[in-house]
Amino acid sequence: MEIFIPENIKKYTKNKAYSCDNIGMSDSDVLVFEDMVLKIEKHNSKNDKTVEMMRWLYGKIPVPEVIAYDVCDEKSYLLMSKIEGEMSCDEYYLEHPKELLRLLCEALEMLWNTDISTCPRERGLETELDEAFYRVKNGLVDVNNVEPETFGENGFENPMALYNWLCENKLKNYEPVLSHGDFCLPNVFLKDGKVAGFIDLGDTGIGDKWRDIALLYRSLKHNFDGSFGGKVYEDFNPDMLFDYLKIKPDFDKLRYYILLDELF
Repeated sequence: MEIFIPENIKKYTKNKAYSCDNIGMSDSDVLVFEDMVLKIEKHNSKNDKTVEMMRWLYGKIPVPEVIAYDVCDEKSYLLMSKIEGEMSCDEYYLEHPKELLRLLCEALEMLWNTDISTCPRERGLETELDEAFYRVKNGLVDVNNVEPETFGENGFENPMALYNWLCENKLKNYEPVLSHGDFCLPNVFLKDGKVAGFIDLGDTGIGDKWRDIALLYRSLKHNFDGSFGGKVYEDFNPDMLFDYLKIKPDFDKLRYYILLDELF
């Protein structure tokens, strides 16, 4: 099936070969060209804010450059440069966990060391809870795509019960940094022993550093235990992350942010 592309985007992509990328959880169409990526999704105001954020980030940390952006027939079309390298869930890095953890911690430090004084988007806990409430009220939570213990007999009765618990147990000691917002292995690219770049920046902004730590912790756990990809890598414990970060784990914060993410 031919995919419609607006003219001001097509002038960059016309007659160029592409493949479709279906990695990830989004409902987007992602067309991957040799040196560009085109992301097509239903438009909302968040898309515009993401493009604004990407333009602000470009030159500060390695992110895709916005080549063109358009909205047509209630869809947004974001054409951006392609990040080189491999996803950090590539088999090579899973087989070399010490190198992987070192690079992922460098990626986190890269975010946290970015000056956020002029950052155009705030993604603190209240913002996250407001968006979570909207998703719960409108039946947008996929209860089949969560940790097995989140809902059911030993978990929460339903998404609204989880949302209420999150509101009643709000975290204290907020540590604002530049937060990726979805810091999982497929969204961090590595090349030649260095951090090559970050993708999927739809939730990037000023946020709590522990949100990124929590989502990375979960991503490491499931990439190594076979939940993603089917291959089990023995002798890996996600708690190793804290040795490399040189901080003590806060398991209450890890649990809170993982539960919050279940509503997205």
